[in-house]
Order: sequence, then structure tokens, then C-alpha cells
Amino acid sequence: MTEPTHDEAHGGALGSRLNWLRAAVLGANDGIVSTAGLVVGVAGATDDRGALLTAGLAGLLAGSMSMAAGEYVSVSTQRDSELAALAMEKRELRESPDAELEELTGLLEERGLTRDVAREAAVQLTERDALRAHASVELGIDPDELTNPWHAAWASFLAFTVGALLPLLAIVLPPAQLRLPVTVVSVLAALVLTGWSSARLGEATPGRAVLRNAAGGALAMGVTYAAGSLLGAAGI
Repeated sequence: MTEPTHDEAHGGALGSRLNWLRAAVLGANDGIVSTAGLVVGVAGATDDRGALLTAGLAGLLAGSMSMAAGEYVSVSTQRDSELAALAMEKRELRESPDAELEELTGLLEERGLTRDVAREAAVQLTERDALRAHASVELGIDPDELTNPWHAAWASFLAFTVGALLPLLAIVLPPAQLRLPVTVVSVLAALVLTGWSSARLGEATPGRAVLRNAAGGALAMGVTYAAGSLLGAAGI
């Protein structure tokens, strides 16, 4: 008889992977799209390589720092909430252990266990590590795997920087007459890749993610190029 395989991620492993994936994909996509929109917009107004490089670098630095700071604040708030919930649970276990045992029993019953089995499981889990049992079953938190704001901030910073480098290099390295087509093709190809990768890693259908990424990037570049061209024609 063939043994069943269990390759899919479960519980905290999946949640951790999805958190890292979210930070990396958002950072890379923002870096690609925002920097591409910026340099393509400037390219609509001027073909001066120095102006394009200055605008691209400014967008890269500002965007990467903004992403890192935003992710740090967001994940810090999440971590603070987790720590507060654990502190409250610890206090409740200290002040009313019997009520907490009954609560854990009820939660296990809700998951399909009979009353007797749920009670026995609750007792054993409490004897082993009461806080961990309540954190896992009641709060959905692993006390040893709390979210780390610094990890998330660095992931966003690096992902944005890597993403932003592609349109920046694509707009300044080719000859003037090829800058725009090379940038557009490079950006769309990169967005197709990030959309496909994010969908595959998240075990979702890639078609929709690819379409969203490519359409959003194309729209951003089209709008900024039109604006830059109008401003350039007006001599601004």
C-alpha cells in the first residue's frame, strides 16, 4: 500500500512562508512599478541620461526606505498585539487555572473531540505547557515564533531595491532610441515573473496574478509617460 504524502505546508510553517512571501512580493512589485513609472514619466519629458539616473536613484532610495519603515511599523504593531495577548493569557492562567482548563476543554470539543477525550487532552496539554497550549489552540500563536519586525523591514527593503534596479538600469544603459521599449519590455517581463512566482509559492492559480501585475505595471507606465510627455511639450 502506498503511503500518503504530506508535502503541503501546515500551520505556522505556512503562515511564516506567506508572511515572507507577502513582504518580498509587495516590495519587489512596488520597486518595479513605482520606479518604472517614475523613470518612464521623466523619459516622456526628457532624454537626458543624468536626469533619468537622478530620478531613478531618488525613487529607489525613497521607496526602499518607505517600504522598510512601513513594514517595520506594521509588523511591530502585530508583534505588540501578540505579546499583549500572551501576557493576558499568562495572567488568566495564574489567576483562574480551573476556568482556563475548562475553556481549553471547550475549545478542543469545538474541534470535534468528545467531552472526555477533550478533557483528557486539555489536562495533558496544560501539564506539559499551559501557556503554549492556550496560545496555540485559543490564540493561534506560537510563543517561540512571534513575528519579527526587523526581518520584515529588511526583506521589504531588499526586495524593493532589487525590483527598482531593473527599470533604473533598463532606462539608463541602452541608447536613447531604445530606452523606452527596453524598459517597458523588461518591466512587463519582470512583473509576469513575480506574479507567476508569488502564485506558485502561495499554491494559487498563476494566471490571475500575472494579469494583475502586468496590467498594473502597463497602466502605471502609460499614465506617467503621458504626463511626462505633456509636461515636456509644455516646456515645464
